[in-house]
Amino acid sequence: MTPDLVMNIAREAITTTLMVSAPVLGVGLAVGLLVSIFQATTQIQEPTLAFIPKIAAVFLALLFFGGWIVRIITTFTLNLWGSLGTLL
Repeated sequence: MTPDLVMNIAREAITTTLMVSAPVLGVGLAVGLLVSIFQATTQIQEPTLAFIPKIAAVFLALLFFGGWIVRIITTFTLNLWGSLGTLL
């Protein structure tokens, strides 16, 4: 196993992790920003107001992007298992 091969596998793993987590984290970030702006303008400082919409948005994002996320992870895993013969 060469160092280039290890770096390639690590790069693919990091890229896959970022691609899979980006939509869900982006939705959570956008909803959190909107809730923060709403709280700042109305001066409502209720802690549950910050968490409940973010949890619901992340759940909906997982429902919406779930199939795509599973497909990306499955493709990465199958490619990794398929190249096991060249790793040893």
